[in-house]
Amino acid sequence: MTITAEILSKLSGKSILDFLIVYAIILQLLVWMKRSRSFSLIPGLLVVLSLYVISRIFVLTTLTWVLEKFSAAIIFLIIIIFQPDIRRFLEKMGRRKGLSTGNNSSEISLPTIIKKLLVAVESLSKQKIGALISIEMRNDLSEYTLSGVVVDAQISSELIINLFWPNTPTHDGALIIRENKILAAGCLLPLSDSKIVDRRLGTRHRAAIGLTEISDAIVIVISEETGTISLAENGNLTRFLNKEALETRLFDLYSESPKSSFLNLDLSGPSS
Repeated sequence: MTITAEILSKLSGKSILDFLIVYAIILQLLVWMKRSRSFSLIPGLLVVLSLYVISRIFVLTTLTWVLEKFSAAIIFLIIIIFQPDIRRFLEKMGRRKGLSTGNNSSEISLPTIIKKLLVAVESLSKQKIGALISIEMRNDLSEYTLSGVVVDAQISSELIINLFWPNTPTHDGALIIRENKILAAGCLLPLSDSKIVDRRLGTRHRAAIGLTEISDAIVIVISEETGTISLAENGNLTRFLNKEALETRLFDLYSESPKSSFLNLDLSGPSS
């Protein structure tokens, strides 16, 4: 108790403020690294750092010299690799999602938005119109919107159907949904390199799997040949879903991920 009291007595208001600022910066960096697609590179960088520490402890002169000489190159390499993520991180420092949406999230309930999605999916499926609907969760999908057309509109069944209507400029690309808005359409998604057993699956399905392999997004796919509804998540594809099964799975996913950036809503509302 005496030691604790002595430490607290030495802490000034300036020291506490200094600590809180550093804590906030480190926390934001950790959140950014977790959301970043480049997160898989972190273990490799930690290995290099560990080698440097070991070389200093055991006085491994040659290894220390090599690592020190290449330290500047490594720093520039990190900046180049993480450049897109660093830019998005700095942009978000001044523009938080929770503040940019105003009262939109509170005006539209989760069941209502899921209902609009289901109406559009069912209509597209019956008409055998191919579609690729990506729903952003925690990981930022902004980089994929650059390849498409910015929409930035409230979700509606009619708009979704129109964006995928044959011969429209956005028909073959992906729709990206963020919070309660359609962010962009006609977007290009990364194709999966995994071996897909069913050769009937085309580019849309490969793109859906590819995006969910590198992010926590969920993707609804409608086959243009058969009208089959599929759902991709965590690199896996569930096929032959009906409206009820898709509705149940969507509610389950949002319940499992309450911090999803798709909507910051209470899930206690009535089911549609």
